[in-house]
Amino acid sequence: MRPGRPVAVKQDHAGRNKAARPAPARPGAAARVAVAGAAPRHGLARVLSKAGICSRSEAARWVQDGRVSVDGKTVLDPEFPVRSGHQVVRVDGQPIGERAHVYVLLNKPRGLVTTTTDEQGRQTVYQCFEGAGLPWLAPVGRLDKASEGLLLFSSDPEWAAAITSHVGGIHKTYHVQVDALVGPAQLAAIAAGAEHEGQWLAAESVSLLRQGEKSCWLEVVLAEGRNRHIRRLLEVHGLGVQRLVRVAIGDLQLGALAKGSWRHLDQTEIAALRAPST
Repeated sequence: MRPGRPVAVKQDHAGRNKAARPAPARPGAAARVAVAGAAPRHGLARVLSKAGICSRSEAARWVQDGRVSVDGKTVLDPEFPVRSGHQVVRVDGQPIGERAHVYVLLNKPRGLVTTTTDEQGRQTVYQCFEGAGLPWLAPVGRLDKASEGLLLFSSDPEWAAAITSHVGGIHKTYHVQVDALVGPAQLAAIAAGAEHEGQWLAAESVSLLRQGEKSCWLEVVLAEGRNRHIRRLLEVHGLGVQRLVRVAIGDLQLGALAKGSWRHLDQTEIAALRAPST
């Protein structure tokens, strides 16, 4: 008998040895390597969102509405597992592909909310892009309704995550008008941080820009941004915010861009924001 995998041997009633069926083979190293090297599966809605076509919630609605197919079959489950690059995904019959990501800087006006749609009927930042022919873009972080200034949008979720990360994130710089005069001791106290509603709020630096008779402008730099971070931090110190303008993210400056206007980022600016500043 030729050498091969082991053969089970047992005896018959007369005591003679007889060959039984070969023992079933266990998956070998080659099979394990093949499985390990397979492309990872992701939910269908996530695949659409990662392609920069729409938001994940909008993608889920498209799937449930029967607009999306995988390998020619309509799929109604937003979590249906898909291997990107190995299966053909179509929306309204058109295959999706890797699109070039878009990166945009907007000078957000005061009074607009940072959301795609608002259930209260308030105006949103997306009205600034009306008629521009841009693909779907997600805001990179938030500015509340009363805040203004530099707000980024992109179809690249990984790039956005690096900017908004709370761990080693990129510094954001704000110019803030407060309703009182602030001296050196109070500036140091603000920078040291304070607890507000169970959260510790702090700033990387706080400095005086200019002052009038009853108010002054501060420059506040944050390494992370919680909800209404600066307003809450200043409230602890008895200061009310009259205006709050984000003027920089990392080395990217708002500059002289008019309110409500936007521009594309260049490749140098995009690359500079891919990693946290030091």
